[in-house]
Amino acid sequence: MNTSTRHDLSDIKLGDWVDRRLPSALRPYTRLARLDRPVGIWLTLFPCWAALIQASHGIPDFRLFIVFSLGALLMRSAGSTVNDIADRKFDGHVERTRFRPLASGQIGVARALIFLVAELALAASLLVFLTPYTRLVAICVLPLVFIYPLCKRFTYWPQAVLGAAFNWGMLMAWSEVHGAISVGALVMWLGAMTWQIGYDTVYAYVDVRDDARLGLKSTALLFGAQGKIIIGLFYGVTVLAWSIGGWMTGMSLPYTIGMLVIAVHLAWQTWRLDLARPEINYRLFLANILTGLLLAAAAFAGTL
Repeated sequence: MNTSTRHDLSDIKLGDWVDRRLPSALRPYTRLARLDRPVGIWLTLFPCWAALIQASHGIPDFRLFIVFSLGALLMRSAGSTVNDIADRKFDGHVERTRFRPLASGQIGVARALIFLVAELALAASLLVFLTPYTRLVAICVLPLVFIYPLCKRFTYWPQAVLGAAFNWGMLMAWSEVHGAISVGALVMWLGAMTWQIGYDTVYAYVDVRDDARLGLKSTALLFGAQGKIIIGLFYGVTVLAWSIGGWMTGMSLPYTIGMLVIAVHLAWQTWRLDLARPEINYRLFLANILTGLLLAAAAFAGTL
């Protein structure tokens, strides 16, 4: 397939800044960590920042802000590396992932594993700045990080596992600031999970034909032609959970207004969704960066 065509669905664009500006030795590691595709970083950071703001009931301590931001970046990168190692034999047969470093042979498994150990070591070094309880909470996410890539082989719900792991920083934020994870914090985290099930299912529809051919599972394959309705329901549960969680964590009226804006934005996404047009679904997946930004902004407004 010509990679310059408009509807090429590869998530790696050859000839981008990685190819133009980085030494060849660094390129596969940059792509392995997804630094060239920062959407996942933002989708991890914004819920984490929102939780820090809610838990701090205002602007969080700058030290915590830096630690949690670096932690989200490193763990998202490590999770991506684990995923690429586990899926290396499938990715080369999927249009969206065919240029990934392991699938295309740019890097071997041994070097990818060494890189993963380095990522995890850097992430672990941040734990010295956190309380013992938060360290324990952080360690508990590791099984989810390693199990997720295997889930698509035996369950149609890998997106749920990913949602739990991706948003784990929200729980850590509350444990660090308050020394406990409140019920309201759990409700916010569950809302982030349903949000991720929704937007990652939109993403999965990009790969649905390749996944079916390879015998892999996803919520997109499970929902089938009813995906638009079911994604809308998950988005509706998200807004409800975040509204209730915000009330339980003491958010003020501006937070509620923020939830209404998010509701409109997610409703627009659902309306625009076209299961038969992967290029539209990919753009709608990217639109959730704005959803995360709106959540963080609503949390800040709710502390005023």
